[in-house]
Amino acid sequence: MTNIIEVSKLTRQFGDTPAVRDISFTLARGDVLAVIGRSGAGKSTLLRCLNGLERPDAGRIVIDGEDITGGSERQLRAVRQRIGMIFQHFNLLSAKTVLDNVTLPLKLSGVGRAERRARGLELLDTVGLADKADAYPARLSGGQKQRVGIARALACDPVLLLCDEATSALDPETTLSVLELLRGINRQFGLSIVLITHEMNVARQIADQVLVLANGHIVEDGTTQSIFKNPRSEEARLMLRAAGFLPEDDNVRLSV
Repeated sequence: MTNIIEVSKLTRQFGDTPAVRDISFTLARGDVLAVIGRSGAGKSTLLRCLNGLERPDAGRIVIDGEDITGGSERQLRAVRQRIGMIFQHFNLLSAKTVLDNVTLPLKLSGVGRAERRARGLELLDTVGLADKADAYPARLSGGQKQRVGIARALACDPVLLLCDEATSALDPETTLSVLELLRGINRQFGLSIVLITHEMNVARQIADQVLVLANGHIVEDGTTQSIFKNPRSEEARLMLRAAGFLPEDDNVRLSV
């Protein structure tokens, strides 16, 4: 199985402070990776490096077989067209209809009106919002707004989906439905997903693999099941305990 992401010895610092340091990992094509860690762990900086919005100070990033580490802005724009982004606060345009929000990436890519509309309606049906094409974001619930964001992220047929705390603004029931949608999209289209989160339950629900970050570097990585059943790092144990997945006695393991 080929890798959709290969990261080697990635470091990005701001001034004298490293946000991420010496990070290496791979993501197999079609898998879902959860990157978990507390605030300040380096999750968002890692994500911004993956989509080319931050330039690494050292290391190498390969996305879908293309080394983006030293790429020109033109090359990075081409890579970003193959990457879908889902944001914590949806980032929808309030003056545009749901359909116009979904098809905006296609419009920016020069796709014609009729083709944009057909693709947008298809995507809205995929995320369960076929009846909301002409509505405006203000009339939608938080979960519906995130579904619009997911449809928009899929507009240009990406090979990789990056999710930045995509469920942290949602209630638990809505979070579960959005995660089920993302997992369904992953299985239906074989779409690789990187999900940044500080919520252990989110990682447990959707991820095949987990990276645990602390102070800008990886303290643990492995399958979701192995990390939840037998965490090796203190950081993972602290987060699992805080989320109720580990009892106070670490010698007792909870089933996943």
